[in-house]
Amino acid sequence: MLALTVLLTSAAKRVAAFADATGRRLPTRGATRLCLCLLCGLFAAAAHAEDGYELWLRYHPLPAAQAEAARLHATVLVAPSSTPTQQVTRQELQRGLDGLLGRATPSVDAPSADGAVVVGTPSSSPLVARLKLDTARLGKDGYLIRSTSIDGHAVTVVAANDDVGALYGSFHLLRLLQTEQPLEHLDIREAPKLELRVLDHWDNLNGHVERGYAGNSIWDWQKLPDWLDPRYTDYARANASIGINGAVLNNVNAQAAILTPLYLEKVKALAGVLRPYGIRVYLSVKFSAPIEIGGLKTADPLDPQVQRWWHNKADEIYRLIPDFGGFLVKANSEGQPGPQDYHRTHADGANMLADALAPHGGVVMWRAFVYSQENNDDRAKQAYTEFKPLDGKFRANVLLQVKNGPIDFQPREPFNPLFGAMPKTPLMMEFQITKEYLGFATHLAYLGPLFEETLSTDTLAKGKGSTVAKVIDGQLDHHALTGIAGVANIGTDRDWTGSDFNQANWYAYGRLAWNPTASSRDIANDWVRMTFSNDEAFVRPVVDMMMRSREAVVDYMTPLGLHHQMGHGHHYGPAPWDASGPRADWTPVYYHRADHDGIGFDRSSTGSNAVAQYAPIVAAQFDDVSRTPEAYLLWFHHLPWSYRLHSGQTLWESLVAHYTHGVDEVASMRATWSRLDGMIDDARYRKEAAFLGIQQKEAQWWRDASIAYFQSLNGLPLPAGYQPPAHPLSYYESLTFPYVPGYQ
Repeated sequence: MLALTVLLTSAAKRVAAFADATGRRLPTRGATRLCLCLLCGLFAAAAHAEDGYELWLRYHPLPAAQAEAARLHATVLVAPSSTPTQQVTRQELQRGLDGLLGRATPSVDAPSADGAVVVGTPSSSPLVARLKLDTARLGKDGYLIRSTSIDGHAVTVVAANDDVGALYGSFHLLRLLQTEQPLEHLDIREAPKLELRVLDHWDNLNGHVERGYAGNSIWDWQKLPDWLDPRYTDYARANASIGINGAVLNNVNAQAAILTPLYLEKVKALAGVLRPYGIRVYLSVKFSAPIEIGGLKTADPLDPQVQRWWHNKADEIYRLIPDFGGFLVKANSEGQPGPQDYHRTHADGANMLADALAPHGGVVMWRAFVYSQENNDDRAKQAYTEFKPLDGKFRANVLLQVKNGPIDFQPREPFNPLFGAMPKTPLMMEFQITKEYLGFATHLAYLGPLFEETLSTDTLAKGKGSTVAKVIDGQLDHHALTGIAGVANIGTDRDWTGSDFNQANWYAYGRLAWNPTASSRDIANDWVRMTFSNDEAFVRPVVDMMMRSREAVVDYMTPLGLHHQMGHGHHYGPAPWDASGPRADWTPVYYHRADHDGIGFDRSSTGSNAVAQYAPIVAAQFDDVSRTPEAYLLWFHHLPWSYRLHSGQTLWESLVAHYTHGVDEVASMRATWSRLDGMIDDARYRKEAAFLGIQQKEAQWWRDASIAYFQSLNGLPLPAGYQPPAHPLSYYESLTFPYVPGYQ
């Protein structure tokens, strides 16, 4: 009713404006007719208003010239529809072609003129079989897109060995159309470099999402299995469009109830929605489940009763879900139960579960994120210390899931030293897409450069060129089982991720999961074109803004290798003074170690010696303060405030400059966005303008609070030309945030 009132009021105002502008008062009938016409127009505009729901799959009509050129290559569609995956492939192509080209694209059995799009596999399409294309090295998921001819007619062929490969290729073809790429002379060959490309949902059964900033969980467990929200299908479409083929449905801080028959029926229903899109479901499991829901008195992985319970549970799951992917496990970390409770190793625990899954083809993704409050060693060292001695002791269907850095998804970390250190064990990358430490939903922080930075880093484990990407894709150590995981940023917000620009992080993760050597700038370029506009006057400045955004966050939050400087528990905002956590390694003071004389965590050979966990050449570089990249300076070294950087600035001067530069960069991004007003839809434009305003205020808060605290320790004046914090330190220390989203 309120919406109708708003529309009627708007229509009435426009009629009045017409009368004022023309000096004419319309007769009652004419005024009513004009009002109704305007109202219809307003309803139409409201119905087509953009709200971010379509993500990067906006199949809006191309400009006339581009559409006309593209129609020459998409006159008809020739695609099989015998299997569920073939059906969704055909539906997606029909939806995309009809929307982009502005007219219906007929489906036929064979091309009768130039311009057909032919899709399929040698077994599903006689036309594809006749072409005898070389698909041998494409595997199950790969595809070819080629301009060729059939019976003298020019066609565009999307060919694969499997239905899901044809689906991926169809999305690629639609991407070419969306980004206005030429369709002549196509010869594209694509295959993923990683086998498992998974989203980890930190979603709890009560609907809360741990570290989620886009509303509640998209899984409505209470209504499953009977109600299948159409959003589940759109989720599957979005993931398939970027090659994601797995979803861990529940939080790594798992609840044993997910393995009960009640919830397994719900999981089965979700698996049925995702399956046609090539997506397998996985579950996070609690190690103590045999006790909590199985009636056993122990969860000891070497106990025959426990082993039998897990075998029976795996059999039960696969009877319901034959293509179930496997288990994700967080054990003996942050208070979670695990094999060490029974004086067993991580390998003992992982192998027990792996043996239960192996007959069904399932895998165990065992997280290497472990640290204990009983262990007083540098937290950055603990995962390596626990897992390095276990190299080669895991079953063949076990992957170790390793976070990109040794602490916890910070704005910047050096690569995790486990990469390159366990040649006998497949390692699976774990990135965080949700921005737990990078400004939640409102700060623009495009994470493509962060992902690319990590993947391209050279571990030097086997000489030059031993990049992290080559570790996880199996090239370096010849592993067949490979994978990557990203902690999802998805929720029930209409735009899925809490802001339109956060969608880019989901998108970039998927594209880099498919090809870990891809360019994050190229990915951003595609995303902007598909999500907003192909207008170069819009694309170029927005891509530039995105590419600078993560570095801006690093500057105003954690410059020069500082890390873990956020508020306790909620992780919202700066709190470098905080020493109040229940354990030392949850507090900022543990990490910055600042005092009157200096700042930084000494992880050199004279400190915790965390540098020794890297390959010798890398270790020597990180150990030498003069050779340590300044981006990691305070990660590895405790230095006096007067230490001179390569720029000639003192450490204190450089810190202040970085904090200030971060704020200035946000101001610059905000100014860039303001110049783009009118180039995209008003709703999405205004939302991002508001969010950039929030980001600028909070960047200033980070800068001022951090400088005020460190200045209270070192007593140094600000460098000339820099403004002092807006408030005294006591003001920043007094701020509390008990109700921010994503609280632990």
